[in-house]
Amino acid sequence: MSSAQKELTPPASPSLPQELAPAYPTLPRVVIIGGGFGGITAATSLARLPVEVVLIDKYNYHLFQPLLYQVATAALSPAEIAAPIRGILREQKNARVMLGHVTGIDTARRCVMLEERSVPYDTLIISTGVRNHYFGHDEWAQVAPGLKTIADARALRHKMLGAFERAESETDLEERRRLMTFVVIGGGATGVEMAGAIAEVARVAITQDFRNIDTKMSRVVLIEAGTRLLPSMPEKLSAAAKRSLEKLGVEVWLGKYVTDCDSGGVTLGAERIGCRTIVWAAGIIGSPAASWLNAAHDREGRVIVEPDLTVAGHPEIFVIGDTAMVRDKAGNPLPGVAPAAKQEAHYVAKLIKARLEGKPPPKPFRYINLGNLATIGRSAAVADFGFVRFSGLLAWLGWGLIHIYFLIGFRSRFIVAITWLWSYFTFQRGARLIMSDEPEA
Repeated sequence: MSSAQKELTPPASPSLPQELAPAYPTLPRVVIIGGGFGGITAATSLARLPVEVVLIDKYNYHLFQPLLYQVATAALSPAEIAAPIRGILREQKNARVMLGHVTGIDTARRCVMLEERSVPYDTLIISTGVRNHYFGHDEWAQVAPGLKTIADARALRHKMLGAFERAESETDLEERRRLMTFVVIGGGATGVEMAGAIAEVARVAITQDFRNIDTKMSRVVLIEAGTRLLPSMPEKLSAAAKRSLEKLGVEVWLGKYVTDCDSGGVTLGAERIGCRTIVWAAGIIGSPAASWLNAAHDREGRVIVEPDLTVAGHPEIFVIGDTAMVRDKAGNPLPGVAPAAKQEAHYVAKLIKARLEGKPPPKPFRYINLGNLATIGRSAAVADFGFVRFSGLLAWLGWGLIHIYFLIGFRSRFIVAITWLWSYFTFQRGARLIMSDEPEA
């Protein structure tokens, strides 16, 4: 470096975190925050473009969240629905992975701020998902955990299996009833699938495992504030889901609002359900992305984006997946599902390619609805593909095939398929382990 260049180069500010040096100094850098469906798809879609891709996530794995409830209910193990991000991007030469916790975004300097360093970007893609929303009652999180991470799933599995273990040796009948009562709050897909899975565990999988208790006498209650389950689906399928749950023995309470949760149960106005296990599936709120960007957002905290998925005033910043408020042709918010995030990621990659090549941008993003599915239990599911809607065994088989297809890696697909077949024919669940490093029930 010449003396003239040294004079023009400002000294590094000691108050700023150390910047990540470029691996390819001549290439524009695309930074992606989040290793979910949107983030991984965006990264792989940029593989053939002349850019440096940096993917940042606080975990080192990509998690297949739609099957997280099966980890919580002992049907699958965590490794079967998660894959190392570095392994996924191993063959992609223009990509690098950073493990880190994002604390903010400096839009003026075009830097993603981590706890100990900053990552400059030319283009930024944010796909950080959502968190559980307790509607002003964050204290409920301690007794009514949601299901967003592997840690959540393992804690819930520990709590559920631990409740049966404690009930086996409990002499107080009232306490035994509380231990064998499970309440799921929220009648969306997660709540419906979770309630059905818990009922199957209690009434099928572990009925021969205990001597002092009859697990078939367990009580599973699904509470929904709305007038029907699965509100995003047609009423006919909502009714079918309700019938399937009730056939499994689940009590479905509709039009009921939870007013309090504590370690001893759930309160709904003047009504009280005594229980030791509560699962929260009633609400979600966006990640802190809107506050990082000081951007407009909806009441769920999702960033309101432009038709091309950029942030107003920042054409270099894209927000996709559950983090973004995107509407369909009818003006309705897009569902928080994997196909939506993947389609948005593909669109962003096309737009970045057009910019690099100096070509006109693609038309504004339009979501193609590939369908909506939810499983209730063994051989029971509901499917809405727009032109055809059905329920029962055929929907259940379709649900299974689609979820296996979306899993990353042949190993995960093979193991999950074999595990499901084994569970189907033996009525058993193979991951019924209470690990010592999990929290107490």
